[in-house]
Amino acid sequence: MQELSRYAVGLDVGTTTVRCAVGQVGESGVMTVVGVGEAPNNGMRKGTVVNMVNTAQAIDKALEVAERMTGQPINAATVSVNGGHVVGMSSRGVIAISPNGQGINEHDLLRVQDAATVMQLPANREILEVTPRSYQLDSQDNIKDPIGMSGVRLEVDAHVITTLSPNIKNLVKACEMTQTQPRGLKLSVLAASKVALSQQLVENGVVLIDLGGTTTSLAVYEEGDLQHVAVLPIGSVNITNDLAIGLKTDLDIAEEIKLKHATAGKRESKHIDVTHGKEKLSFRSDEIDEIVDARLEEIFELVNKELKSIGRAAKLPGGAVLTGGGAALAGISEYAKEALSLPVRLVKLDEYAKVSDVVKHPAYATALGLMLIDNEGGTHTGSANDNKPSESLMNITKGATGLVSNLLKRFKS
Repeated sequence: MQELSRYAVGLDVGTTTVRCAVGQVGESGVMTVVGVGEAPNNGMRKGTVVNMVNTAQAIDKALEVAERMTGQPINAATVSVNGGHVVGMSSRGVIAISPNGQGINEHDLLRVQDAATVMQLPANREILEVTPRSYQLDSQDNIKDPIGMSGVRLEVDAHVITTLSPNIKNLVKACEMTQTQPRGLKLSVLAASKVALSQQLVENGVVLIDLGGTTTSLAVYEEGDLQHVAVLPIGSVNITNDLAIGLKTDLDIAEEIKLKHATAGKRESKHIDVTHGKEKLSFRSDEIDEIVDARLEEIFELVNKELKSIGRAAKLPGGAVLTGGGAALAGISEYAKEALSLPVRLVKLDEYAKVSDVVKHPAYATALGLMLIDNEGGTHTGSANDNKPSESLMNITKGATGLVSNLLKRFKS
């Protein structure tokens, strides 16, 4: 890509759809979206690659659309990670500080974060990123930024996100098949938080809920720090499947009903007509509402269960923010408000929609967040703290060249 430093690319490899957002930094330093692209993906299951060629084809098609809009080739991007294999946990690290030094510096912060990653992990699991919550210097607690302070013992309370190594390797290989180098990897819900959450919400306490196709991800922030992440194995595709079974109709008709006629919550019963080819079908709205309600109830019960596990159920002043394709369901905000006993709002992306209105869709929050992270260098960053790039990513990208070289011609000629 020409003037590579002036462009940033976010690549959201979702289970049902791959989305790409390309941004350009102007002379004023403001990021402007100059290209977007999307393509259906049938090479993944619940965030995990199950068919590498199909996944690579979906990535290639999405990038091709974005390249036509920008007029520039895309050869690097920050890529999303998602799926039930993602696990977040708390960890503490401790290091000694030289009493003769000039105070704590950036190197000391990196050392204490490294100390927080010293833990027993299975051979097939690796650390994706580390987000510091707070520091303790000698007997002083809840320090947000210890740079320049003096002491002899520095501790960090961190949130560590781990993932399965084979899943990461397969995702990177799929990207490399399209001659696209992953510049960094980021958990999708944390990427979405870059555009969905204000600093005030992060300070007050908020949960970001990403209603994806086959997964629902959530990230809880409080006092400026990431407190909890979870990926639930259920999403809006389950609503489509339920409608197909309950209404005894085809999946494509069920998807159309979900997108155009379904709503979260009850309404006055009426007949809904759907044209499928030369056939005109009729369904009752109360039957549709009952099916949708049953699945939404399950999704938000699982979300509430996660919030209860950390003592934050109905206790977040900033409420909940909804992103993802499932957030486009009519009435979803009011439904979530009742289900979670919290104020709820949809993500607002209007400021990024100068090139295409499609960017306003809540499903683009992750791709836009990845784009902003890519502009920062593709490093793994929390909402308020910077972390080191994943060493495993650098190791992964050195391999996988044999399979890639054999399949490149299929995508780029």
